Amino acid sequence: MNDYELKTRREFLRTGLLGGSLCWTLPAFLSRTMESLHAQADGALIQGVTGRDGNILVVLQLAGGNDGLNTVIPIGNDEYRKARPTLGLPDPSILRIDPQTGLHPSLSGLASAYQDGHLAIVQGVGYPNPNRSHFRSTEIWATGVDSDKSSATGWIGRYFDNACSGCDASVGIAMASQLPQSFTATTPKGVLYQGGGGAKKKTSKKKGAADADGSMMAMEDDEDGGEAGGSIGMLNGPGNLGHLSALDFLERTEMDAKVSQQEIAKASAKAKNSVPYPGSRLGQNFAMVSRLIAGGMPTRIYYLSLGGFDTHTQQAGAHERLLKDMGDSVAAFLADLKAQGNLGRVTLMTFSEFGRRVKENASGGTDHGAAAPLFLAGGGVKPGLLGQMPSLAPQDLWDGDVKYNTDFRSVYATILEKHLGVKSEPILRKSFPLLPAYA
Repeated sequence: MNDYELKTRREFLRTGLLGGSLCWTLPAFLSRTMESLHAQADGALIQGVTGRDGNILVVLQLAGGNDGLNTVIPIGNDEYRKARPTLGLPDPSILRIDPQTGLHPSLSGLASAYQDGHLAIVQGVGYPNPNRSHFRSTEIWATGVDSDKSSATGWIGRYFDNACSGCDASVGIAMASQLPQSFTATTPKGVLYQGGGGAKKKTSKKKGAADADGSMMAMEDDEDGGEAGGSIGMLNGPGNLGHLSALDFLERTEMDAKVSQQEIAKASAKAKNSVPYPGSRLGQNFAMVSRLIAGGMPTRIYYLSLGGFDTHTQQAGAHERLLKDMGDSVAAFLADLKAQGNLGRVTLMTFSEFGRRVKENASGGTDHGAAAPLFLAGGGVKPGLLGQMPSLAPQDLWDGDVKYNTDFRSVYATILEKHLGVKSEPILRKSFPLLPAYA
């Protein structure tokens, strides 16, 4: 692929390559789709705020249904002790954040962030008529619609559609094993970056070799002879692309993916991490995101995922390891952003599709539940506890689950309006109360 093909659509507009004089140097699909590109790029000459100079959202999915009750723990609660005779954490081991509430002992990194004023804990987050299916509940969180509704687009995808017209594909980067449904947009935006985000190093792994988690990676050399860190692909389907044929769309997708691959490699090479990160995939992905932010990547939304939270059996050890990985990775990320001077521009939001049942099961684990806490972290976040710890009294439960008192879309609306600076109602299709999560 020649240099002309590797320019972004915005660069094509600036240099006039979409004009007729140089069309003979471009692939046939570009000459067939100029009108579509012109129509979509209207206003792209003056691109709006990007991740280079504006606020950034980092979403961390805790996939599988995180046990919120053993993440943010009620202290001195008799109902907690009765429901969890073996899984309940002893009070002396809990990292207290106030007299009634504490964090799992493995979350020392988040406890420090809370004390430093960079962490908010939103309690009892969920939605009406909760669904205990992994697939359906994840879909509800991804699309931001009522539990009895469906949507062909995700809430982040609608943010792209409403606020990112003319932005490059890399306005959103998902560093996950599969594309998040929340990125699905009418006009495709965002790229899927696979293969981990560790520092560049030589590797003997062959193209197409299986990674440690069983995913397939297609390694590509960057311009410096190192590794770009993984494979990259476009998210979503053809969407609103005018008269593009399927072949045209695939060719254009390949071009955008290669452009984004080079942009990511260049941005990552411009910066170094100032703090050590965990050697886990999550830790190295956070390290990569930090370098991309410091390197001037225009991305507004990064998406990461950590799986393994479906803890039906022998939960204690597995949950401890997962929370430590998450907490230590987030703590390193926040420290790195602070050293860069970028902490105030970034909000990190965690979420899981549901919490777990209040009562432990006979296998040393917990089953699918409903509401759970989530974390908001960053320099602009107002620290503290938001919402109330749901009651664990049997008469206050919903079929054995804690009831929600904060709609997850209020969290979305607050981030959209207070951090990303856009109206939330066109994106969420309703108005939701905002939380006091920002100063």
